[in-house]
Amino acid sequence: MNKSDSYLLVTGGAGFIGSNFIKYYLSQYPHAKVVNVDKLTYAGSTFNLESVADHPNYHFVHADITDEKAVDRIFNDYPIGGVINFAAESHVDRSIEDASSFVNTNVMGTMVLLQIARKVWTEQGILKAARFHHISTDEVYGSLDNDEKFHEQTPYDPRNPYSASKAGANLLVKSFGYTYGMNIVISSSSNNYGPSQHEEKLIPTIISNALRHNPIPIYGDGKNIREWLYVEDHCRALDLIFHQGQSMESYNIGGGNELKNIDLAVKICEILDNNYPDRKGSLNSFKDLITYTEDRLGHDRRYAVDDRKLRGAMGWQPVVAMENGLEETVEWYVNQWTPTSR
Repeated sequence: MNKSDSYLLVTGGAGFIGSNFIKYYLSQYPHAKVVNVDKLTYAGSTFNLESVADHPNYHFVHADITDEKAVDRIFNDYPIGGVINFAAESHVDRSIEDASSFVNTNVMGTMVLLQIARKVWTEQGILKAARFHHISTDEVYGSLDNDEKFHEQTPYDPRNPYSASKAGANLLVKSFGYTYGMNIVISSSSNNYGPSQHEEKLIPTIISNALRHNPIPIYGDGKNIREWLYVEDHCRALDLIFHQGQSMESYNIGGGNELKNIDLAVKICEILDNNYPDRKGSLNSFKDLITYTEDRLGHDRRYAVDDRKLRGAMGWQPVVAMENGLEETVEWYVNQWTPTSR
């Protein structure tokens, strides 16, 4: 296969991170060819990709990665020279309510992709050259109770069905590398944020509830800590890992911004207070809407990743400061919001 003629298969590319990556990738590599396969569940929307919908090198396929016939057809219709697997059920609360779709998509779907990629790439003689990049999460490592950080050798210790399904998928990917010699790489990032994220995630929930003057729910005591990564910084890291990462290696990606959930909510409310005072109505401050709720089942106390491996090997570092990233994110949601959505 001529590399210039090959396509990058992006799964789950209509979701938050996947859609941002496709837009980033096509802007960085104008001659690149991308096939996006997405099931278009509640978390995915073609609206996220309107800016590239007419790009001559962008193709969208509405399909489920668990559908073997559909995935096989994609590999036959397009000369796929690499895969970046974003496709996943990722909303923790939904996994607690029902784990079945998480196991099906995150584990079985990954297995289908691996098996068909291995078969086709073996037949084409490009098995060791074609890259399979699996997107994971820092949640596979469990929870931190001290000042340490997760590193790439930290044993998996998932605490909810979502993270357990992602850990299982990671192990499958690694097994295909060991067993068949596939050119695999895995990346695990801290919590992402930015424009167009699904409203059920924490930062969009805080913003949208504030704009609707609804209670802003904070689990437990609000002191659970997450490390935040702006989505564009994540996309730059993925680009480097896909092209330069060592086969069979895992890479952590962190934003270096650790915040308690309550402190994050306060920061967002202050941005709204300062930049959009006309939205407050009768409120003295959007902070008045912050409400503590019953803690989530299996709620991990702290996540933070040690990403010195990525920074040292590829010179990556985040460039978007948390304050700037939050302001841009808030601005995007304010522009999307209309009074009729209250």
